[in-house]
Amino acid sequence: MQQQHTLFVVVDPNDDRHVALERALATSQLRDPQPRLAVFVAVDGEAVDTRAVNDHLFRDESWFREQIREPITSAGLECEITVCWSSDWQDAIIQESKRCNAEMIYLPVHAKASRRFTFAESKWQVLKQAKCPVVLIRPGAKDRRQVVLATVNYQAQTTQQRQLNRQVSERARYIAANYGAELHLVNAYLDSMLYPDRGALAKLAQKTGVPTDRIHVKQGYTSDVVAEVAREINADVVVMGTLNQYGATGSLLRGNTAERVIGNLDVDVVVCNEFTTTEAD
Repeated sequence: MQQQHTLFVVVDPNDDRHVALERALATSQLRDPQPRLAVFVAVDGEAVDTRAVNDHLFRDESWFREQIREPITSAGLECEITVCWSSDWQDAIIQESKRCNAEMIYLPVHAKASRRFTFAESKWQVLKQAKCPVVLIRPGAKDRRQVVLATVNYQAQTTQQRQLNRQVSERARYIAANYGAELHLVNAYLDSMLYPDRGALAKLAQKTGVPTDRIHVKQGYTSDVVAEVAREINADVVVMGTLNQYGATGSLLRGNTAERVIGNLDVDVVVCNEFTTTEAD
């Protein structure tokens, strides 16, 4: 019998619609065995008005029953609900998801307020420090998982970059296998001298099990190429990686490339970092 995994689902009580929970319910129906849900109810103080004048911060027992328990019960899934009032929202997510041995974290992303994608620093901290992949759930994105696109860097020079490549490829294969989906790989390059030769592509196809006609290598900026290929193949989810980089003060730096890639996509995005594993430990 296959192991039952846990999906860690973040619910913001300030929201009228819980897109991460909706996606978890929809995709769980396609899994065998179905995962259990660990629902984490907490407010991101960086993104939400936490003053008492915000009526959305007041939730009673009926809200928990109607908004969380009843949809999960109707889907026939097991769950546990944790309510957190820590002001350290991101660390609380990381610690609690580790405690319940989460396979993935489902994190809601609000609709774009402007053309430029922006992320609260707390969400970047979750992406950079989580011990498992984080799935960014977008309102209106497709909930099916029929086409998976993984972003890889064939030109990786460092051990850290090559390791992240492996993690992204393995996670994408794992997702495709779980949902019986078609797997594609994409690589962007700026310098024509960096285009991989046929031998390298054939070796990659053999190593990953992805046919060469599903390996897309295009010249251009990563954010543009990934978005273009995602549209061409009608991808339902994109798997990408982000490296942990530190400034002079020891604080985590945002990945400009990662931010642009996420900002250019309208589908769910699975983000792996150097700490994540292929499956739940």
